[in-house]
Amino acid sequence: MSFSRICLIGLGEVGQILADDLKAAGVAHITAYDILFDKPDSIPSRAAQQRRIALAKSAAEAAKGADLIISAVTAANDLDAARSVAKGDLGGTFYLDLNSASPGTKRDAAKIVEGANGRYVEAAVMTPYPPKRIASPMLLGGPHAEDFLAHAEGLGFSGRVVSPDIGIASATKMCRSVMIKGIEALLTESMLSARHYGVEKDVLASLSDLLPVGDWVKLARYMISRSLEHGTRRAEEMREVAKTVREAGIDPLMSSAAAARQDWAAAHKSALSEQQLAAMLDSILAELDGKGPTRKRA
Repeated sequence: MSFSRICLIGLGEVGQILADDLKAAGVAHITAYDILFDKPDSIPSRAAQQRRIALAKSAAEAAKGADLIISAVTAANDLDAARSVAKGDLGGTFYLDLNSASPGTKRDAAKIVEGANGRYVEAAVMTPYPPKRIASPMLLGGPHAEDFLAHAEGLGFSGRVVSPDIGIASATKMCRSVMIKGIEALLTESMLSARHYGVEKDVLASLSDLLPVGDWVKLARYMISRSLEHGTRRAEEMREVAKTVREAGIDPLMSSAAAARQDWAAAHKSALSEQQLAAMLDSILAELDGKGPTRKRA
């Protein structure tokens, strides 16, 4: 048996992918709520209209009668999303929390959902979502994770239960993000400075010798572009990462700095129109200079 009535809280990029893939898997009843539904021209509102999903007036309304609620919102809204559906008795409905939040935040969300008689399932998505879509591998946690997976695999979900305790799955992802999102921030800072001095080719060549991970030009372009495109969301995640580090009794010096750089990157999204690394860096530097094209570099 698989889920037949599914509610999506959040209809951003992940929510839209899930809506499409769940429909393709044969789920006939999908409801959704997004805080931007009150704006008819917002991306979530247009996405719901294109998919012929009824725009619920509240999260509680969207969740009514569902046997699975999926929370796919930004990290900063994780607890608000849980509260929004837990205003009444959830009657044993599964609640899948996909959001990138700290172990402490996940445990707080679980208390909210379980307090409303829901079955909370912690999820940590371990790859960028678009390539594998609904099949993106997840680490799952909590006492209801095994039961959830038995119901969900038939719809295309891919997961592995790592612990019956809430927090282990998210701790794994958050500690990974210290590295991944941190490298994005470091590459952005390194390459912009190197481009200013005209030494980026030598820097990348040196990196290739020290850390042979493949094509460093391609990797730098990819990682910097991810920060430009998703910087706001990544900054929110890095603040949760910093919270995770702090919960471990460690001062999150690097994670907090990475959050600030990710926030900064979001302000330069227009540089994504440039296809090559050098042109993209020049575009950002030109914005910083407040001028047109930057001077010719080596």
